[in-house]
Amino acid sequence: MAKKKKAAKRKKAVKGLWSLSEVKLLKKLFANNLTAEVAAQLGRKTDAVKKKASRMGLRKTKKYLKSIGRA
Repeated sequence: MAKKKKAAKRKKAVKGLWSLSEVKLLKKLFANNLTAEVAAQLGRKTDAVKKKASRMGLRKTKKYLKSIGRA
């Protein structure tokens, strides 16, 4: 006896929305800190922080990159 499941009409949970305070903190911290550290402070995954920073046009400073041996 097969049971039929009704397709539930539910709103999808919106994932990944960034609050204004998170965006401000990202702008403040991203240029001069490790991305993983910024992600930890924001409580988000590193990849999510990288993508958001990229979409916002944020970049690491030359001074910071030189300090970690990437410039």
